Amino acid sequence: MSDRREFRDLASPEAAQDAVAGLDIAPEPETVPLDAARDRVLAERIDAAIDVPGFDRASMDGYAVRARDTFGADEADPATLSLAGVVHAGEEPDVTVEPGTAAEISTGAVMPPGADAVVMVERTTETDDGVEVRTAVAPGDHVMLAGADIAAGARALGPGTRLTPREIGLLSALGVDEVPVRGRPRVAILSTGDELVRPGDELDSDAGQIYDVNSYALASAVEEAGGDPVMYPHAGDDFEEMERLLREAADECDLVLSSGSTSASAVDVIYRVIEERGDLRLHGVAIKPGKPMLVGTIGDSAYVGLPGYPVSALTIFRTFVAPALRDAAGLPAPETAVITGQMAVEERYGEGRRRLLPAGLVEDGSGATLVYPVDKGSGATTSLVDADGFVDVSPGTDYLAEGEEVEVTLFSPAVRPPTLLGMGEDDPLLSRLLDAVDRPRYLPVGTAEGLRRLGEGVPDVAVVAGPIDTEIDATDIGGWTREWGLVVPDGSDVTGLSALVDDSVRFVNRDSGSGLRRSFDRALDALADERGVDRAALTEHIEGYGLTAKAHESPARKVRDGDADAGLGLRTTATKLGLGFVPLGTQSVRVLAAPDRREKPSVAGFESTLDDLEARMDGLDGFDPR
Repeated sequence: MSDRREFRDLASPEAAQDAVAGLDIAPEPETVPLDAARDRVLAERIDAAIDVPGFDRASMDGYAVRARDTFGADEADPATLSLAGVVHAGEEPDVTVEPGTAAEISTGAVMPPGADAVVMVERTTETDDGVEVRTAVAPGDHVMLAGADIAAGARALGPGTRLTPREIGLLSALGVDEVPVRGRPRVAILSTGDELVRPGDELDSDAGQIYDVNSYALASAVEEAGGDPVMYPHAGDDFEEMERLLREAADECDLVLSSGSTSASAVDVIYRVIEERGDLRLHGVAIKPGKPMLVGTIGDSAYVGLPGYPVSALTIFRTFVAPALRDAAGLPAPETAVITGQMAVEERYGEGRRRLLPAGLVEDGSGATLVYPVDKGSGATTSLVDADGFVDVSPGTDYLAEGEEVEVTLFSPAVRPPTLLGMGEDDPLLSRLLDAVDRPRYLPVGTAEGLRRLGEGVPDVAVVAGPIDTEIDATDIGGWTREWGLVVPDGSDVTGLSALVDDSVRFVNRDSGSGLRRSFDRALDALADERGVDRAALTEHIEGYGLTAKAHESPARKVRDGDADAGLGLRTTATKLGLGFVPLGTQSVRVLAAPDRREKPSVAGFESTLDDLEARMDGLDGFDPR
């Protein structure tokens, strides 16, 4: 009588996929050092805790000056300033730029007190009387302000982000030394069969021995799919030994992966171990290669048995197991290394040199791939995160035309374009909303720039705040309101807008493209009307009006650190940082969608998150649904 047991009814590939997907192989999140975080997946959002750069710095060699001392200077009538000293990169300035003076400064050096601009060295001449300045500069010229790359409080990386060298660079710039990541499933690799010999050991071909191919090939495939492979000793075709190894592996790993001994032969006993010690959910799949496949559990661990032939084992692994491992580890499906798309906007160049243009990818309403340039300067680490790859622009190219077909070389095969591309105002509630979207990308370029790029057809949505003067073809899909005003030290004497004009108040403004700045300027216009003057007559008395910060928390942090007496900001920021607040108004924030992308799944999904804003506003003072 034969001991051979026939296969059960063969399962369809779809059923096998469901069976493997139904296994619980996801480990708990963990925290790992930054130097061990490559290819890991963030378990939660990381916000910038510091400004990058952390200080106002010179962006070129030259002279740090007070901009007003250069007004009217030109080649014919230079301004002569006395030399106060020298400031080197990496040193704390020991000079102060007083009216009528300048300090020699190196690229990257800290701006000395009193200076608000840098004159490039090429537009100056040193004389016995000091330095001749042959050009006028405005406050902020050739100065990289603190937080200009990424500002404290800004959303740096969201949950589900795969940490490639680009993201590692950004985290390094933020001073992050350990990160919360999705756990990597521990996968036991167990090759079975009396005939197997480890590479490096002596092989007896006459006895039918073969080198173990599967252990090493599968371990590499597991690692590529986001798992942590653990290789165990060979298990022969012995019931007791196989049971011992399976139990040991199940106690130590999230998934036990064996190869071989999955057929119905009497000497292949592994399926009996699963039946007697665990739960055998599937035996045999209607697919070639790969019919002899097992799916089940051993105790609390998942189990998958692969065929013994290497090609079959790898085929079944990549088809059924790798997607489940990637899902458990939070990794995306692999992508091709080069993607073809159409330029969303015209990009001019014409410098006569080869250019590797950082580029992002987004799908339009019809599913076509659009390519948009992402170039924030060589010193901006966020460009690494905002781009998916690069377009190799040949030296003779004057421009890339809108609609022109280009190839984007991805930074890695694992790169996937964002499902949702947004641009515009930065906002703390928006950061929470984006957490609910799968693989979003949001560029906080400000309200004005968000509107411009939405008009060009680049992003799916633009988030805009404050008064809007521009007419644009867009669909309003929701929004909220937020209270804005002046963030001040607790107990400050600043009680209103007039104090900025009438008193000696050090003020930190927002950039001109932000919604907060628009509302602030409207408030200044109203005050100017009351006094019978124009806005310029007021702003010339506001110390710091022309020096701006990038993100919504930046001015408040200047106040907290004692570098300013008031900053333009939100009530919720003042609460978060334990500061005082002088309310100046309530501002509307709107989410505008490109009309032809309203039905795009990611846009529709994002719109649905706007239906229940109250639950997401917990802890955000001054925020209300629209």
